[in-house]
Order: sequence, then C-alpha cells, then structure tokens
Amino acid sequence: MGYKETLLMPKTEFPMRGNLPKREPEMQQKWEQENIYEKVQTRTEGRPLFVLHDGPPYANGDLHMGHALNKVLKDFIVRYKSMSGYHAPYVPGWDTHGLPIEVALTKKKKIDRKSLSVAEFRELCKEYALEQIDNQREQFKQLGVRGDWDNPYITLTKDYEAAQIKVFGEMANRGYIYKGLKPVYWSPSSESALAEAEIEYKDKRSPSIYVAFDVKDGKGVLTGDEKFIIWTTTPWTIPANLAIAVHPALEYAVVNVKGEKFIVAADLVEQVSSVLEWDEKTVEKTYKGSELERVVASHPFYDRESLVILGEHVTTEAGTGCVHTAPGHGEDDFWVGKEYDLGVLCPVDEKGKFTAEAPGFEGQFYDKANKEITEKLESVGALLKLEFITHSYPHDWRTKKPTIFRATSQWFASIKDFRETILEEIRNVNWIPEWGETRLYNMVKDREDWCISRQRVWGLPIPVFYGENGEPIITEETVEHVSKLFREHGSNIWFEKEAKELLPEGFTHPSSPNGKFTKETDIMDVWFDSGSSHQGVLVERPELQRPADMYLEGSDQYRGWFNSSLSTSVAVTGKAPYKSVLSHGFVNDGEGRKMSKSIGNVIVPSKIMKQFGGDILRLWVASVDYQSDVRISDDILKQVAEVYRKVRNTFRFLLGNLHDFDPNTDSVSEENLEEVDRYMLARLQQLTSKVRNAYDTYEFSVIYHSVHNFCTIDLSSFYLDFAKDILYIEAKDDKRRRSIQTVYYEMLTSLTKLLSPILSHTTDEVWSYIPGVEEESVQLTDMPEPKTVKDADELLVKWNHFMAVRDDVLKALEEARNEKVIGKSLESRVIVVPKDKKTAQLLNEFTHLHQYFIVSAVEVAENHAEAKEYEHVDVFVEKHPGEKCQRCWVVSDTVGEQHEELCNRCASIVETHYA
Repeated sequence: MGYKETLLMPKTEFPMRGNLPKREPEMQQKWEQENIYEKVQTRTEGRPLFVLHDGPPYANGDLHMGHALNKVLKDFIVRYKSMSGYHAPYVPGWDTHGLPIEVALTKKKKIDRKSLSVAEFRELCKEYALEQIDNQREQFKQLGVRGDWDNPYITLTKDYEAAQIKVFGEMANRGYIYKGLKPVYWSPSSESALAEAEIEYKDKRSPSIYVAFDVKDGKGVLTGDEKFIIWTTTPWTIPANLAIAVHPALEYAVVNVKGEKFIVAADLVEQVSSVLEWDEKTVEKTYKGSELERVVASHPFYDRESLVILGEHVTTEAGTGCVHTAPGHGEDDFWVGKEYDLGVLCPVDEKGKFTAEAPGFEGQFYDKANKEITEKLESVGALLKLEFITHSYPHDWRTKKPTIFRATSQWFASIKDFRETILEEIRNVNWIPEWGETRLYNMVKDREDWCISRQRVWGLPIPVFYGENGEPIITEETVEHVSKLFREHGSNIWFEKEAKELLPEGFTHPSSPNGKFTKETDIMDVWFDSGSSHQGVLVERPELQRPADMYLEGSDQYRGWFNSSLSTSVAVTGKAPYKSVLSHGFVNDGEGRKMSKSIGNVIVPSKIMKQFGGDILRLWVASVDYQSDVRISDDILKQVAEVYRKVRNTFRFLLGNLHDFDPNTDSVSEENLEEVDRYMLARLQQLTSKVRNAYDTYEFSVIYHSVHNFCTIDLSSFYLDFAKDILYIEAKDDKRRRSIQTVYYEMLTSLTKLLSPILSHTTDEVWSYIPGVEEESVQLTDMPEPKTVKDADELLVKWNHFMAVRDDVLKALEEARNEKVIGKSLESRVIVVPKDKKTAQLLNEFTHLHQYFIVSAVEVAENHAEAKEYEHVDVFVEKHPGEKCQRCWVVSDTVGEQHEELCNRCASIVETHYA
C-alpha cells in the first residue's frame, strides 16, 4: 500500500468550477418543478407577516441594470425574512399602460392606428404588454429572484382596474377630484398633459430676449413715454402676453438712456445696463411696485393691452424685475392672472402649433416660431437684445423632447386638500436613508394639485359621464357600476359601448332631462395606475396586507411611485401605504458615467448572466453601497467573480473534509472540542451575529466583506490551512480530527444559510452535498442564531493575541523564504522569543504551535529583557536539520526511528490502521 492510500484526502463531487451560466438554469427549472416558492410559503405560514410590495417595472423592453439591482435587493430581503421568523410572500407586478407601448406599436410594429377603432388598438396594446411581461419575467427568474411568478399583479387586469376605479371614486366622493382649466406640463411630442413625475430636466439652448413694452396709460403715475422691459427665454409665449407683473415691495427705476425711458427694478439697473450696453444712463425717478399697479402697456405687435399687475412671485434673481405674464403658459402667470381677471389665452394646440389666436404665426411649431417672433419684435423696435443661453429645461421623460406649459381643461386631484395629513404621514414612515423623508416632504409641502388626466387611449378611462349641459357626473352609484363592469369585462368596454350602456339601468340626472349622456375620453395618469396598487394588490390579494412593511425602489421614485402611492393612500385611508421606504441609487459604468448607447458603455444583465452567471451579479449587488449611485464594469465583475471563487473554494474544502463525517454519530460536544476549534466556533458566532445584524439593517455590503474576510483570513489563511495536517494525516476517528470536523460542519451549514439570500443558486447546490441535512433546499431552513460558546470572551482575547504573534511568525517565514534560507515553510524550525510576559505565558500554554505556524518545529525561548505588554515576539527561522517524512511531509528528527521513511507519528498511524 502506498502512503497516499493511508491519507484521508478531501473527497467531494461538488464541482470546483461554478459553471454558473449552465448550472443556474437547471437549478431554476428544479425550483419551478418542485414549487419551491409555494413550499417556502407553506413552511412559514402562521408566522408574523412581512410584506415587501413590489413597485411595478414598465412592461417594455429587456431588463437593464437598474431592474437587476432593484429586484435582487428585494430578493435578498424577502429570502432573509422567510428564513428569520417571518412569513414573507412576494408578489411581483408590472405597470402596463402608457405612451411607450403606443409608440412601440406604431413605430416598431408599424400598426396603422387610423385603420383601427380605439378598442381594437387597445387590444393590441394589451397583447404587446403581456408579451413584454413574459420576456421580463423569464429574465427576472434568471436572476434567481423568487416570487409568485405565476400570479403577478398587472395593472391592465380586470380586478386591478376595478380596484383602481374604486380609489378614484373614493377620492371623488371626498371632494378631491375636480376638472379645471389650468396650465400644465404639456408634451407636444406625446400630445398629452404630464404630471411632475413625468418630467426630467436636461440642458436646452434657448433664445434669451429683452423686450420693451410701451406705456399706453400711465394712470397719472407715469408720464406715458416710458417702456417696461421684460426678459424671457421663451419668445414663443409673447403672442400670449396679457400682462406685466411687478413685485409690490420692490423699487422700480425710470432709467433715461439717450432720451428713451425704461422701467426696470432698481436693484437690477446696473446688471441690465451691462447686458443692454447702456453707456450713458440716468435714473430719473423710482416707484414702489405697488404704485405701478394697473398701469397699462401695449403689446409689442398686437393691438392689445398688457396690464401691469402685482405678483409676489417676482424676484430680482434674474431678468429685469418686470415679468412677462402669459396666463395660458405659466403656473404663476395663471394664478396671478386669475386675481386680475385677465382670462386665459393659449394660442398653441396639442401638437405645439400656433392656432388662429396668434395671427401671423398660425400653423407654426412653437419652437420654430421663436425666430419669426424675434424678427417681428425687432421690426417694430421692441427687441432690445437677443442672445442664446443653455439652461436646464423640462423634458418629457418618455420621448426625451422639451415640454411646454399649456392651459387646458384637465382632471386634477386636489393634493392641497389633504396635504397636511400627507406631511404628517411622511413623518411616521421609516425612511432608509433618512434623507428620503426630507426629500419627499419638500416635494409635497408646496404641492397644490396633481393633473391626473391624459389625452391618450392606452390607459384606464376616467369614469366620468357628462350631462346635456356639459356638467360632469361622478356619483357613488356610477363609479361603483363602472368598477363592476370593468371587473367583469375589462376597461375596453368603456370604448366599445355608448355612455347610456355604461350607466346603471334607469339612471337619471338633473343635468340630462332628456336622458342623453356622453362620457369622458381622457385616461388616467399611469402614476395613478401604479399609485393605486395599495388597493389593487395589498388589499385585493388575501396573502398581503396594507400598509406594506416596505416599498423599495430607485431614488427617482420619490417623485414617482413613493409619491403617487402616498397621495392616493392618504386620500382614501388617511394613512401611508408603507411602514418603511428604502431607496437605491442608479447604476453607472466603471468610471461613474451614466450608461448610454451613444457612448457605448451600456451593460445589460443578460450579458452578465451569460458570461458570469446570476450569482455573480447578485454578489455584485451585495458588494456595492447601493444607497448611492453604483458602478459596474467587466473589471469590477471580475473582482467580484474572484471573491465568489474564494467563497466557493471554501465551501468545497469544507465539503471535501466532511466526506467521512456523520453529524449524527461523529459530532463532538462543545465541552470536548479542542480549544482552537472552540475559538473558531466563537469566531463563527461573531460572524453570524454581524451578518444577521447587517441583514436586519439592509447593509448587504457588510455581509459581502465580512464573509469574504472570514473565508480568506480566518479560514483559508489559518483554520483550513493548518488543519490539513490533522484532517489528512491522523486516523479517521482521531479526537482532534473529529473536533475539527464538528466545527467544519457547523461552519458549512451556517455559511450556506447565511449566504442563501445572496448566492441563491450556489447555496442550494452546496446544500445538496452536505451530509446529514434533512431539508431538500436551504431555502426551507432558518437562519443560524448566534450561539453562546463557553468562555467565548476569554477565548477570543487569548486567540486574537496568538493570531497577532502568528502574523509575526508568518512575516519572518516569508523573509526567510525570500533570502533562500528555506523553501516551503515545513522545511523550517522556528525560534520564537516573547518580548513580554503575557506573550510568553500564552505561548507556553500551546502544545501544537508547529501545526498552527505550519512549520516542522517551534521553540519558545526565554527573554530576560524588560518589555512593554503586547510587543509580541522576535522570530528566528532556520532550516530544520531532520529528514522529511514521506507521508506528512513534516521534517522530523524521528524519521527512521520506527520506519525508514516515516516520522514516528505517521509510523504509528500506518501500523495501527493500515497494516
């Protein structure tokens, strides 16, 4: 028999290489076949409920890295909660209405909308959305995200739409819904109104003009030969000008420039003089803004008056202090115009083209008309200055095109009516990070109204009828009836039937004495769709509850889903729909740049999964500080893959050395464990406590770094390394060997459970190789609880001191190796000279120092010098003079005593167990 056959080398079929892109789909198929989601729910039924409510991604296109970051974070939390005392069902969802699907059909699929009825087109939209859901669902599954994928919530389903109608009806019943003419964000590219949540700001180059308005009637205050100067970056709004606003408390100066008199805010005279290049100027007189009220100026090129009015919104931060006012194109303009009964002029249609109300510019697109309007101003002598500036400007977040303010008749939710309750509820929510509270609070505190109507067809109809006199009809009876119709037939019935057929049988209303009714054609804002999910999902789904324990989305959702959900929930229940809100940042490339097709720096999850596997992507999510913007690149993923390799190798080593271990018969009780094993058991409890706490506080990067350090420093560099001389060399049932295996088993099962929420595929694979486990999946187990190890504090102090000494020894061995004194560390004999009494006392207590240092012999010498405590040791390394044992490779003076090639230890083992 060769010596190799007498060694107890590691044995395991657990593969060294993860081969994740191939192995993970097999694992996912197994989960599906075994209904692992249902088994988890059955196991945890009856426990306290934890509901993480899924914010619905939009059903269009493949997943991007933001999707992956978001869903994996949610999966970490749900999996952990299911393993730590909670019942945590997870119902994924999709947002399915809105413009992008309409655009995809008309542009990508070349659907001719004009050849179809509204109902037919909507049916195609629905089919497309469901196709997109199937595509995205498969990609989410590939990430290892566990959920009720067969029964997701979808905003286009009958039940969801019926529930959403109820939310609208309850808000209307409480008086929060009204129709009004107001300027709203309008997207000419979408031909629809937009909510603030649908606006994003990007730089835009705009003309910046200074325009003179002649005074027509000074009202006894001005002489009548003055000119007010306004400044604007939207020349296209000049045709809609009805007034000039000044601040009542500001001083306004009449500035004489070569005989012409101009009026600007006194504080801005020097600034305006510089811009308009006034070399010679004289301030003739000043007036309080309040004195100029109702002075009449003339429109620069229309035969129309422009009234001077007072407005608190006027500032001296930019411009002239005299504000061009077009109530049809600005919110401040609208409200101040209402005070002065100016009326609302909006000469721009839904496509952004001028109407007949702007003579001379009819049919022109507003942005292109800037040039002609500027030329017109110049021709009449009203243009004082034209230049171009680049500034931040609102854009439609879907089409990426500029928006305008445009006064139209829209449906609004009056946020101001219940704003104080919203603000109070914001204070009651747990925000992670804490600044989320301030961010949302500031968004809500000045919010007046939410424009909830859209001029599109792919969405939920606004369930309003009109009488013969045009009066809107929203009653509990009509809303309830429409909700029932939608629950039975779906919302397409609204477009298939006449108004009379959609009303309750025999319905009458004073506004329609002849019984004739029409119906609203606008649809609801998609944020109202997803914002109603607290009713459509948390209340409608029996396994969930409102409020949810957590909403978790990207930081852009403070203005989106967090906001709309809070508004609708407070409106109908008086309470927030969530107890806590956790937000994450955006995913950028390795250099911190936003991902862009034009730059060519886009990384997509599908590519990562094909190249590295889902668990590498999941481990990357655990590695980053996700509450800020995060970075990803091939180099970063390779670093993460290297960490994964070390963790996988740790699992494999532990498995390999438990091949002959039965936890039921071979385990050693704690009091009989070797001291080093009890120390490592204590270190495991420290790790368990730290990891559990990190999960509880959603600090996943702490888990990543802690486990990595444990595997590389505590295990690979120490415990797994020195133990080879015992595990491989000693007899199978040797006490020290079984002691190590007992702790290895505890480490293996604990690490597998602790990492299960993160490395969902790998840990399930590991679990299938662990001897003696009963559960078919690690997902059907609970997290390890930190255990109390006897005398743990004393053990940790003692062994941490020893580990510091060991570091000194390893450093000395490395230096000796570099100086060619030794080759491998087992060739060495080490003399350790303690430099303080505590270290001397410590080392003299150890009986296996040569194994812990992985050398062949250790001598602890006495040092008579005085030294401070914890200065550790001096280390001297020399080549051991003995012979190398051919079985254990230790250099020993005993080789040849009992056996010509073996040391006495190995000779005894071979003779006793293998003879």
